[in-house]
Amino acid sequence: MPAFPCFTSGSAVPLDDFAPYQDLAGNLLPHGLDAAGDGSHDLAHLRRVWRSAQRIRAREGGDPVILLAAALLHDCVHVEKNSSLKAEASRRAADKASAVLESIGWEPGRVGQVAHAIAAHSFSAGIEPETLEARILQDADRLDALGAIGVARCFYTAGRMNSLLYDPEDPEARNRPYDDRRYAVDHFRTKLLNLASGFRTEAGAHLARERHERLERFLREFQDEI
Repeated sequence: MPAFPCFTSGSAVPLDDFAPYQDLAGNLLPHGLDAAGDGSHDLAHLRRVWRSAQRIRAREGGDPVILLAAALLHDCVHVEKNSSLKAEASRRAADKASAVLESIGWEPGRVGQVAHAIAAHSFSAGIEPETLEARILQDADRLDALGAIGVARCFYTAGRMNSLLYDPEDPEARNRPYDDRRYAVDHFRTKLLNLASGFRTEAGAHLARERHERLERFLREFQDEI
């Protein structure tokens, strides 16, 4: 089974995961991640986003080649969560993805479709997804911020940012504003628990509801323990 080495984990991502587009995946994966990236935006994340995109496309339709290219290149430029440039990350990734696809002979119209999907996938960018593929990619990427994976990624990122788990004096922010740069649990209220209401496809929204419930259950159990 051919595989692409996962430099962040030391393991390999089987290209058969991207069947029947293994050749395209092999061409794009070397460009898919910025060397300055992190473990919440690694090859495993790209793999999960592609799987979610496939699940959504099975019910909604869409061009699988456009989706695969967008899924593998959507995080090709890394900007830290606490950077003032965060809102620009997806546009920069779209520009880099366009150059990669042009270099392997893609025609401009299809390059533009991938670039739009990448630019519009980001929560921070606030760009309206205008195509089915863009809506599917946005949903697939946001699914990874929900459920058990979303919990894990939230606390992983908080550790990278040197955040505290929660405010021990007011963990539910009853008498203070939320501050998710300082307290990891605040990020549930400022972003994660708001994601499920904004999904763009029926199939994505169904998956999001299931994962949203897992977030709520975790938060209840977390608050009970503290």
